[in-house]
Amino acid sequence: MDIAPGVVEGEDDLCAPYLSNLPVTGVAVSLFGGTAAETLVAASDDLAARLDELQFNLGEGPRWRALKTRLPVLLGDAQATVDGEWPVFHKALEGTAAAALFVFPLTVGAVDLGVVELYHTAPGPLSRSDQSTAAVLAGQTAWYLLRKILNVNSAETDPSLEPGLMSRREIHQATGMVLAQSGASAAESLLMLRAYAFANDLSLKATAAAVLDGRLSFGPQDDRPGGHALQ
Repeated sequence: MDIAPGVVEGEDDLCAPYLSNLPVTGVAVSLFGGTAAETLVAASDDLAARLDELQFNLGEGPRWRALKTRLPVLLGDAQATVDGEWPVFHKALEGTAAAALFVFPLTVGAVDLGVVELYHTAPGPLSRSDQSTAAVLAGQTAWYLLRKILNVNSAETDPSLEPGLMSRREIHQATGMVLAQSGASAAESLLMLRAYAFANDLSLKATAAAVLDGRLSFGPQDDRPGGHALQ
């Protein structure tokens, strides 16, 4: 399946690519940014928003596993799924029309941004092709949200991201290491450094120093696809 180019032009378009390219009924996108509380950024319909709200309010559900593991959580028959991990959420789910749930984490390098939650009113798994498509779309959504966050919390308005706190040489060195670890471009690597600093309430200086010291990596580590946290 061909993926429609250009994921979003604004928040109203965040859900459209998923609905156009995947066999799902509804979509919700939630953001976890910096010290801010979890925010529902977009929802295609009332049920998508309700499913997101239920998991947030109950503190359990597939979205929390996706955030913890940084891996998709795929429930092709969500109504029949009996999982001791989410007893209250599963009970609440029985009263909705959501028959299948698919949650994909929104990550860029070592930065955890949030989740995209997909539901379908008919049970059934996502094919491998659809899983790949959803993963690509989630990656595009993550980059859009990342740029939005850093545009709002730019170095001009957020002292914690002020590049003048360290030399250009150190910035370039850390950016080069992230580039080598992640395979991203130089601009994207610097963006990931800034994003990690913002998401973890750190200065850019501390984040870059951690990369240079080997305490923070943006490459695959163990079984986590995207890096390991600052030690």
